[in-house]
Amino acid sequence: MDILTDIIDVAIFSCIGIVLMILGNFLIDLIIPCSFPEEIKKGNQAVGFVSAGTNIGVGLLLRAAISSPAAASAIKESIAGGIVSSLLYFAVGIVFFMLGYVIIDKINRQYKLNDEIGNGNTAAGIMVAGIFIGLAIVISGVIV
Repeated sequence: MDILTDIIDVAIFSCIGIVLMILGNFLIDLIIPCSFPEEIKKGNQAVGFVSAGTNIGVGLLLRAAISSPAAASAIKESIAGGIVSSLLYFAVGIVFFMLGYVIIDKINRQYKLNDEIGNGNTAAGIMVAGIFIGLAIVISGVIV
């Protein structure tokens, strides 16, 4: 019966991960004023990198939330506890992704990240992906 419970847990957290990655991209799209779906269709690699960075970052946060000792014991006692902790760390992570992006965009006076990403500047997209992944690594280090 334990393997069945593990498979159900994997299915539940995989579905949650997919939904939160979609939500994460939607929220990041709010602070970068270009439509991610439209820009991806056009082949805008910068937006693709930003989206990848968001997805990797969310994945890192969720992994840390799920594998932290507190969450692991909560999951064993109640799947709801594990879900709540995952949602909480997702929210914290996305807030800091957005905050990090806004701060770096405001500090940097050489160019505007919004414009560069909207214009398909791959270097800007990679830079923002790095910001999100770096923040996720820092936050996940605190979680675990």
